[in-house]
Amino acid sequence: MKPITTIEQFTETTSTAKPVIVKFHAGWCPDCTRMDMFIDPIIEEYNQYDWYELNRDELPELAEKYDVMGIPSLLIFKEGEKLAHLHSANAKSPAQVTEFLEAQKENA
Repeated sequence: MKPITTIEQFTETTSTAKPVIVKFHAGWCPDCTRMDMFIDPIIEEYNQYDWYELNRDELPELAEKYDVMGIPSLLIFKEGEKLAHLHSANAKSPAQVTEFLEAQKENA
């Protein structure tokens, strides 16, 4: 995953015609660390997306704007619009993440 560190970079990244996934995370978050341990094969399988990560503590205004109340959260964007949001409560296992991505295939 490529890091997003500025609002400008986020806007540019999420405005593309190709759908992108942004993982909102934080360094202190144990569930984020757990996701990092299983996410790489999922990224390879769902390579129709460009994958990015954003530290919600560094860009809290974006977390607030897109209703990211818990982390990790996966948000799918295309042409500047949020298409889908996997909330942290449902992002604790590879199966949950895969089910979310399978449900989004028509948007990809």
